[in-house]
Amino acid sequence: MPLTTDLLIQAFYLGAAVLFILALKWISAPTTAQRGVHAGEIGMLLAICGTLLHHGIIDYKWIAIGLVLGSIIGVPLGRVQMTAVPQRTALSHAFGALCVTLVGTAEYFLPSSDISQTLMAVLAIEVILGSLTFTGSLMAAGKLQEVLPQRPIVYRGQNLVNFLMMAAAVGIAASLILNPAQPVLFLLMIAIALIFGVALIIPIGGADMPTVISLLNSYAGLSAAAMGFVLDSKLLIIAGALDGSSGFILSVIMSKAMNRSFTNVLFGAFGQVQAGAAAQEEERTVRSATPEEAAAILGSANKVVIVPGYGMAVAQAQHKVRELYDALSKRGVNVHFAIHPVAGRMPGHMNVLLAEADIPYDKLLDMEDVNGDFPQTDVALIIGANDVTNPAARTDTTSPIYGMPILDVDKSRTVMVIKRSMSPGFAGIDNPLYYDNKTLMLFGDAKSFTGSIVREFSGGGHH
Repeated sequence: MPLTTDLLIQAFYLGAAVLFILALKWISAPTTAQRGVHAGEIGMLLAICGTLLHHGIIDYKWIAIGLVLGSIIGVPLGRVQMTAVPQRTALSHAFGALCVTLVGTAEYFLPSSDISQTLMAVLAIEVILGSLTFTGSLMAAGKLQEVLPQRPIVYRGQNLVNFLMMAAAVGIAASLILNPAQPVLFLLMIAIALIFGVALIIPIGGADMPTVISLLNSYAGLSAAAMGFVLDSKLLIIAGALDGSSGFILSVIMSKAMNRSFTNVLFGAFGQVQAGAAAQEEERTVRSATPEEAAAILGSANKVVIVPGYGMAVAQAQHKVRELYDALSKRGVNVHFAIHPVAGRMPGHMNVLLAEADIPYDKLLDMEDVNGDFPQTDVALIIGANDVTNPAARTDTTSPIYGMPILDVDKSRTVMVIKRSMSPGFAGIDNPLYYDNKTLMLFGDAKSFTGSIVREFSGGGHH
């Protein structure tokens, strides 16, 4: 290869690596997130350009076909509703992991490849992680899209079966490291890892999906880093390590936010409906209110904290919430938003939705920053959030969410909850907050009910 081409490739790769690191840094703050996304996109373009200059490419025909097919699939996938971003992200992990698995398999079966024991060890890590991430991500996307059951699918001895499957895959990997020339065993290892990916995710309930998404992100990154070692690509190693470590750190943060360990998330079958508890609550009474009454209470408040949840996302209510924020602010009401780390179905879901509706960043407060304010809050308005406001997490030692840090909405003077019905939330647990004397239930679709409150104000409503 001419020296100039080689230098150009290295320059592209170096630029891409720097941009990937900057993208991760910038994306962690709302004010610089957009810049971070653009840096990541330019970095990826540089990485692709550098790869296309590579001397190993003899014919561009198949690459061109791949680019066209990828674009045909990718463009519609990029135009999803904000509510579908979690399952869209899970699909991205699945595609990335499938790519890693296919490249690893091709590398193993290449007639020219001389597979040393070290290379075989890395290849095994690559294809096991890639395979289980591929099927696991498809399962997560299915649960989020509600084409698969959201509740955990469990059976007796499940964790033991899963453990034995993983042990079998690792055992086969060890055999391959000692003697790489065993193609049937290699394919069997991939098949076991693919089944393990399904088995790993089906016992996990919908409420744990934010942690699962970030964990699968981590697996996808680590498998890509392993692929970098196999292909001797420093850029892949850097990008995969960044992806893997950031996903892992995010998973730790999410687990802490739920006061749960990784093992509990992965093997606890959290999210089965608490049948006994739900039946018990049926006799208890709740107080409900109309949009007129809600507007009167909100309009006469000094301080209001709005707590968004997945119900707001499903109803596409963020723009109506923005109108409510504007209407209250015009009346001199101090309005903030309380964001729980696991609100929604993926990390940062609520922040992205509210930013889309142009709600100022400084009005979005994290749980640690806002919890001390609730005792001085006149109204806590909960829009489609359930488990993150459940006081059972503080008081009921028998509750599956006991010990999970929650938003202390029950310490406000008045609590209002916009909710379609009294059905339990994503974790399948009833919420005693709804039966509290200071709570008013606002039954209805989040978008239309919020819109009705806003109309009360614009119609010269009450103050």
